[in-house]
Formats: sequence, C-alpha cells, structure tokens
Amino acid sequence: MLLLGLAGSALLASCAVAPPDTGRDDDKGDRLWPAPPELPRFSYETVLRNLGDVTEETEEEKLRNRLTGARRSDGKVIEKPASLAARDGRIFVGDSIRRSILVFDVPRRRLFQFGLRAPGTLAKPTAIALDRGGRLYVADATLRKVFVYDRLGLHLQTVGQPGELERPTGVAASPDGSRIYVIDRSDNDSERHRVMIYGADGKLVRELGRRGRREGEFNLPVQAAVSPEGHLHVLDAGNFRVQTFDAEGKFLRSFGQVGTGLGHFARPRNLACDDDGRLYVTDGAFGNVQIFTPEGELLLAIGRGSRRDLPGCYGLISGVAVDETGRIYVADQLFSKVEVIRRLSEQEGRKLLRPAA
Repeated sequence: MLLLGLAGSALLASCAVAPPDTGRDDDKGDRLWPAPPELPRFSYETVLRNLGDVTEETEEEKLRNRLTGARRSDGKVIEKPASLAARDGRIFVGDSIRRSILVFDVPRRRLFQFGLRAPGTLAKPTAIALDRGGRLYVADATLRKVFVYDRLGLHLQTVGQPGELERPTGVAASPDGSRIYVIDRSDNDSERHRVMIYGADGKLVRELGRRGRREGEFNLPVQAAVSPEGHLHVLDAGNFRVQTFDAEGKFLRSFGQVGTGLGHFARPRNLACDDDGRLYVTDGAFGNVQIFTPEGELLLAIGRGSRRDLPGCYGLISGVAVDETGRIYVADQLFSKVEVIRRLSEQEGRKLLRPAA
C-alpha cells in the first residue's frame, strides 16, 4: 500500500480544533491535500447540493435564465445530510430532515429520492451502506429497522423484528451481502451498546459486544464499515477508537485515542473503507477526514473546521464515503452540502506542482 507523503506541520494544522472565523476576504478555502510544496494526492472537484450540480441546462432554460437572471441550481435540495454511500456514479445521501434518500445519478444526469412510500417508508435515516451487488442498506433510528433497497430505490427487504433493535445508528454489509452489521446503540445510560449481525435472509445470527472499554466492548458506537476482505471496522466513538473484527465478530485489533494531535480523535462521527482497505474517519471537532491504513497508521487529513462555506471547509462534518474510483464524498450538515474530493495520480500531482508557463 502506497503511503502518502505528508508535511507534519501542515497535517498538524489540519487536525487542530476548528479555528474562529477571522473574516479574511482572501481565504478561498483549500483545494489540494497535502498542500504544495508537498506532492498533492487529492484535489477538490465539486460540490453537490441540487439538481443543477449533475445536469446540464437545456437551451430553453439557458435563454429563460438569461432573461430572468434565475438559475435552476439556486433551489436547495439537500437539507441535513447525515450519511453517504457511493458507487458507479451514484451518490446516495441520507437526509434526516427530508426523511428520505437523495440520489445524485451522475451517468444519467438526474436526481431522485426514495424512502417515501410503503413498505420502505423512512422516518429518520441515520446510516446507509452498499454491497457489491448494488443493494442499499438504510438504518432508521426512529423505526428501529434496517431497510434494504435496490439501486433504484425499490424496497426489497426489512431487517429487524419488533423489539430486536433499540436505536440503530450505523449499518454495514459484507461485499457479497451475506452479512449485515447493525450498530445498535440504546440510550446513553443503557448497557446495550452493541453490534447486531444478520444473515442475508434478515435473521439475527449473533449479538456482538456490550458497553465497556475492553476489547470487543463499545461505548457510544456510531458507525461501521466492511473491508474488501470482509473485516468489520467499528467506530467506537465514546472510546475514541476503531475496533476491527473478522466476519463472525472475533476481535482482531484496535487503534485510536482521545486528543488533538496527529491521528487522535475528539468527536469522531463517521467511518468509511475504500477498496484498498484504507479507513476514513470524520471528526466534528477537527472538521476534517483522517485517512488511516487498516492497522491505524495515519496517512493524511483532509479539510478543516470553519464558519465559512468554502471548498474543503466544514461547519458540521458528518458522513463520508469512498467509491471505486477513489473519490471521497464528505457531507456537511451546517452548509447542507456534499463535497467531492478526487484522488490524484502521481503524474497529476507533479503536474500541479509545475510552475505555469
């Protein structure tokens, strides 16, 4: 696995607690990580908020907009993005205010939503996940269930018998869909902070963990992700760590600690895993995404906390996802946006460092 070149001082700055707004007019946000003169490995690509971000205006719309001064993209679609999943040019956004899943379908240049009709009606989608077959898994904290849909939003299955789940806050699935992992966190005073493991048929296979600080125990777990080889990673937020298990729930390792330094966690919010096994953790205190190896070695931090809506700046960072192209999708609830961060090849990064002719 290729480690990313880092400048320690720049990375330390990106992990610091969100700075106050200085009101500087020359702050244009951040578009490259790490910043030059280091070799850039990621670049800001675009932001998703509404239909206009994935479609092209017709000639009639262009004429009307020139005459009226209006823009189709002025209307806000995303309200409060809580979770993300992305694959094959489709970006799925779990929106807790709209109580549905918004889908930015880039190849088809359209935007649609689902989760509004029975039997797959959603109340509070808190987490979403995809398997390699294109099935989408949505945890609903209010209804205490996990809904399974196809990639177009057709309801396929509901997981969770009455009384089985108390407060599902996270969900993950094995690549083949044979295992469904649900982070079930009851209230803050409960001992039932656990992972519920289901089979593809929706039947409970086993319950993993309880509240605690030892290996295999959890304190306020928030999200999970499954690696390409089938390992389960759990973001154990109250213990400021990521725990890793095999497919059946056997503890393998953990990493992380509370703090404000490199690789530390302060308010970890969400977790994703890419096709190479790297882990991406968003932190609400830092306003960034930290990228780790599967063993917990810090590679890079992307983003910073800010009160201003600028590229690479986040007011209340939440969900994160990574697709098969290596693009990172970052949700921000304060600014109601999803930013797209593109992975650069070494050649592309070196080209960006060359002075303009």
